[in-house]
Amino acid sequence: MLIIAKVPAISLAYEAPESDIMKRQPRDPYRDNLVNRRLISMAYGQIGMIQAAAGFFVYFVIMAENGFLPQKLFGIRKMWDSKAVNDLTDSYGQEWTYRDRKTLEFTCHTAFFVSIVVVQWADLIICKTRRNSIVHQGMRNWALNFGLVFETALAAFLSYCPGMDKGLRMFPLKFVWWLPALPFMLAIFIYDETRRFYLRRNPGGWLEQETYY
Repeated sequence: MLIIAKVPAISLAYEAPESDIMKRQPRDPYRDNLVNRRLISMAYGQIGMIQAAAGFFVYFVIMAENGFLPQKLFGIRKMWDSKAVNDLTDSYGQEWTYRDRKTLEFTCHTAFFVSIVVVQWADLIICKTRRNSIVHQGMRNWALNFGLVFETALAAFLSYCPGMDKGLRMFPLKFVWWLPALPFMLAIFIYDETRRFYLRRNPGGWLEQETYY
């Protein structure tokens, strides 16, 4: 799974020389922390929360589509994991065997993983620049474009390749199950474009002090 993040990350080294991230001076190892409070806030408290929301949303969508509405899922873990229970009823009275439940569960896990890949499209693109708009920055970094295609193709391979259900417990997804994460991807893009817009309008202001990493 690490290679999915590594290839796009390396591609940022090929960003155009006019990019503002390429014009930054080298980091001072004595004064500049590689990971600081602002970076943690952005990665985990803001962008990361949107990504997690995408994963959980897809999870609940698939569960609901198969009969388990959100309110039905709470408090059934013990029965869900019991091999002795082969008549667990969903929100519509349908009975589920242990094997069918686990297939549905692992399908949801696969969809959660795929949704993270989808929102990572926006995450990778917004990392191209610190202040400039993506509209002006463009998408001329073909190493990065390859990274986007590569991580998507790898996610599809892990989902649809025969035998993955046995090796990695990853199951094929319906095409429509790739789609619920798209609004969250768009939300990340718009959120960061708006943030950079205000950074350019008010350099050195509160927003820069709290989010510029």
